[in-house]
Amino acid sequence: MVRPKDNEEGFESEQVSFVLGTRYLLTFQEEEIEDCFDIVRERIKANQGKVRQQKADYLMYLLLDSIIDGYFPVLEDYGDRIEDIEDELAIRPNTNQLKEIYLIRRELLALRRAIWPLRNVTNMLVRRESSLISSEAQIYFRDCYDHVIQILDIVETYRELASSLMDAYLSSMSNKMNEVMQVLTVVSTIFIPLTFIAGVYGMNFEYMPELKTRWGYIICLGFMGAIAGGLVLFFWRRGWFEPFARPNIPLSKKD
Repeated sequence: MVRPKDNEEGFESEQVSFVLGTRYLLTFQEEEIEDCFDIVRERIKANQGKVRQQKADYLMYLLLDSIIDGYFPVLEDYGDRIEDIEDELAIRPNTNQLKEIYLIRRELLALRRAIWPLRNVTNMLVRRESSLISSEAQIYFRDCYDHVIQILDIVETYRELASSLMDAYLSSMSNKMNEVMQVLTVVSTIFIPLTFIAGVYGMNFEYMPELKTRWGYIICLGFMGAIAGGLVLFFWRRGWFEPFARPNIPLSKKD
């Protein structure tokens, strides 16, 4: 049996055991707290449905069905968490998202291990002939088995989505690094010819005619500015300044 944790993400599990007899059904739980069996208890107390008119195998079906239904709110929570991470990755990836992805994958693996025994139990109840299980109850247990298979499929789908989110995060980090390298390349390429010119005229040779020119300093600065402006125009036309102009889009809050 699983249920979402109170006021925090994740789930907590509890072992439940059944002992089925001809006219009785014993259940064993680890903790005495509100659980998914409360709905069945209220139906028995209020004499709703046909639970009082059926045998113990039908009651066992109701309890198993309640346990299985308890997995769906947990899965819905993981679906929302994965969707939130996917939205954040598209806007502003960070290391906290990677930690969350690892946590989700580990918790989904634990959830898969928790549901797997139910698969074996429901499969046995459907396929194995027993005097304690009527043919009518086997139809109900088959419905439980189908729901368990559905839950396992959803868990595997979410684990694959988490893996794809991890790949998307690594791809985003790689793209971000490429943008940084692109910025550094643009800056370095602009300053390389300027550094070369400054280095040439910074040599202290005695015979350098340009140093004696009256307007040499202004001409040199203008020439360096023209080179820098030409390179900026060249890179701008090729779209290399997109990382500079990309706006910082705030995360949208869900209602």
